[in-house]
Order: sequence, then C-alpha cells, then structure tokens
Amino acid sequence: MDDLTGLDALATARAVREGSVSATEVTRVYLERAARLSPVVGAFARLAPALALAQAAAVDAAVARGETDAPLLGVPCPIKDINPVAGLGWEAGTAAMQGNVADLDDDIVGWFAGAGTVMLGKTAVPEFGLPCYTEPEGAPAARTPWDLSRSAGGSSGGAAAAVATGLAPIAHGSDAGGSIRIPASACGLVGLKATRGRVSGGRLRMPGPGLGSDGVLTRTVADTAVALDVLAGRGVGETYRVAAPRTTFLEAAGREPGRLRVGVLTTPAIAEADVHPACLEAVRRTAEVLAGLGHEVTDAPVPFEVERWQSFHALWAVGSASIPLPPEAEAVLRPLTRWLREEGRRTSGVAYADAVAAVQRLTVDTALAWDTFDVVLTPTLAQPPAPVGALRNDDDPAEDFAAQTRFTPWTSVYNLTGRPAISLPLHTAEVDGRVLPIGVMLGGRHGAEETLLALAAQLEAAVGWQHPFLLDEPGD
Repeated sequence: MDDLTGLDALATARAVREGSVSATEVTRVYLERAARLSPVVGAFARLAPALALAQAAAVDAAVARGETDAPLLGVPCPIKDINPVAGLGWEAGTAAMQGNVADLDDDIVGWFAGAGTVMLGKTAVPEFGLPCYTEPEGAPAARTPWDLSRSAGGSSGGAAAAVATGLAPIAHGSDAGGSIRIPASACGLVGLKATRGRVSGGRLRMPGPGLGSDGVLTRTVADTAVALDVLAGRGVGETYRVAAPRTTFLEAAGREPGRLRVGVLTTPAIAEADVHPACLEAVRRTAEVLAGLGHEVTDAPVPFEVERWQSFHALWAVGSASIPLPPEAEAVLRPLTRWLREEGRRTSGVAYADAVAAVQRLTVDTALAWDTFDVVLTPTLAQPPAPVGALRNDDDPAEDFAAQTRFTPWTSVYNLTGRPAISLPLHTAEVDGRVLPIGVMLGGRHGAEETLLALAAQLEAAVGWQHPFLLDEPGD
C-alpha cells in the first residue's frame, strides 16, 4: 500500500475511480505516513483523521453509486493553515491565535471538496503567511526532504514539505509574493501563481490590492493544471476578471506549445542580490533545452528600476497592519510582524494611494518590456534552499525583510503585475555535499496560463525531475 504514495494526484483519482483501491485505503496510508514523518519535516500544523476518513467514506459511497466524475476523486489534499476549515484549529502560525477554532469553511475548502478531494489536515505556515520561510511559533520548522537542515520555504512551506515527502499527492497553497513558487523551488515541486482574477479569494476574505492567488503544490504539471480547472472562475462579483481557457487547463498541458519567443533574465529585478552559480546554471541549461526544442531564446530586460519595487513594501506593510487583532495580541507577535504592522500604520492614506498607482505604472512598464516575449525565464530564487533560520532575524526585522527580498528577487514581480508564473524543478546541484533542487521560473503575459502549462509540460517531458520522498526517511 505504501506504493500509493508514489502516485500523483491524477493517477490516484484514476485508481479510486477504477476501483483498484478505495479512497479510505488511500487516506489511511497517507494519514499513517503523515503522522510518522510530519514531525520530521514540519509539514502539518494539525492532522484531521476523523474528518479525512469521513470524507473518504463519502467518496467510496459515491463510487459505489457510480458517481465517479469528480476530477480529484479520493485524492488527499490538505489545506494551508491560513485558511479556515470549520471545526478545526486555525492558528495561522501565530501565538496570537493559539487555540482558535474556525466556525466556517473558506470557499476554497468547498471547491476542493467538490472536486472529490479528502482533507487530511492543515499545513504549517509562518506567522500570518508573511515571511518566505516557515518557522511557526511553537512548532517545527518546515524543511525540505532533500536536506533536513534547510528550509522548505514559505509561506506554503508546510504544503510543499508534505507533497515533497509523500505525505500528500497535492496540497493547497497561496502566493502573494512568491509563497507557492518559493517552496516549490526549495522542495523540487511544480508551483503556479495564477493570473490576477483567475482564482477568486472567495466570500470570507477581505478584498485587497490583488497580490495573492490560491493554488497548489504538485509533483507534475498535469496535476497543477487539473487543480487550476477546479479552482478557476468560481467567484461571484469579482473585482478582477480574466478570460476562461479555450478548453481546459488540463488539455492545455497536453497541447504542443508551438514555437515561442522566450526572454531570459538572470539580473535580479526587485533587489540587488548575489545569484548563486547553481541558479544561473539552471537557467542556462533550461535555455539550451528550450532552444533545442525549437523556441527562439533571447535576452530579456529588467522591467523596472529596483527602487520602484518599494510600492510592494507599502502594500505588504499596510496589509499586515490590517490583520484584525486585539491590542493585547501585539506583544506575542514575531518581531518581523510587529515591524511590518508598525510600518503599515505609519503609511498615510496618500502614501498608500501612491503605492497603488505606482503598482499600476509598474504593470504597464512590465508589459512594455516583456510582452514581446511569450515567456520570460528566470531563476525562481537567487540561492538554493536556505538553511533553517538563515533568513530570520528577530533582532533586526528590517534586515530580515531585506534578506527575504535578496533571496526572492524575481517572484513578487508577478504579484505586483498580476501576471502568471510557474516554478519548475528542472535542475539539481550539489551544494555543501548535498544534492538540492534548483527551480526555474517561467512567467507569461496576463491570462497566459495555457501557454505556461503547455511549455512546462514540454519541458517536463524533455528533462523530467526526481522526487526523494519514496525513501524510508526523508533526507537519507
């Protein structure tokens, strides 16, 4: 039965649909493995075995009735602990919410359930999902199974650790500054940040500047594509709208992309940062593969001056300050969170309006710089997976934030501009005696997920990638 953890999400759904295994059997295997290995890699904030087994039993009953159309039938899929699941703990990685239990489901919980998934539990997050590392209060840090001394990234670090370690075939994540793509790179996974407006935030969340998007961490491009089919176009009265795909995103992932014009950029875009040779090599090799596949590959410009990125800082800080907390909670917050909230409170209404306008100008300038390309290729990160604790600096939260920008000097461009981007595990490198995953990022024009998925699948077939999670213990 442990062989089930080697199946991707679509293969798992097919096995349940065909009756070769029951959803309950699948769920028990994953719950056992998660209970054993989650403490090692810091994947789950909490498991929910009773809920998971009840949902699995409901899937099995549906299969017995011949109701097998759900695209992710019986597939275990945990939810990030930023999002509420009724009746379960919802602590968002912070001591300020310790013991909190959600009253309602976030809309995305129902969308996954409607696709046939089984909710194993809540995955670990950093405090309110703010940092790009996952070191939640009072819990183990989320670690990449490639090297347990290194971080799984963040803020969807628990989700990535779960999928990379074989504790779930797919996991919910979200990305407002790189929080799906960063852990995808650190854990050797596929991670897509969709176009602004493609995936609704649902009815429970406060509207904002449109930086974030929900999505998944997966092992394959096809799994990412089918999850986007599940999540896309579900909102009502949305502020941002984007055209639906021609057919489905899953079909697009099986489509020939045609000859594309690919721009290559290895100069950091949002911060002055050193780029590790392994990250540069990952892009160089990917560019060679793309050229060999017949694509036109040429250099791409930096879309705007580094200083203009500060508009993101203003939006991020004001968003942090807007988190509703009682005054007594401030004392137990992490130094980084307190600093961001203080920065947000110091930002005037005029300064915030200026930041929103600056983002709109950046979006136009990025389109002018990049829309001559079908795809822009960059490293996902400037460095290999970071050692646990290397980015965190409680004594100097401003430097903590600056270190995060140097580690992720491309990801937030796509959050500011609303463009889609996907991180792919196309390269590995030996660093300090350990083989580590090195992600590369493909970014597209607004609404161009079909192109990204088609090209990503082409690269997946041409290069392929490996997963270490079938070892008895991660990191062996």
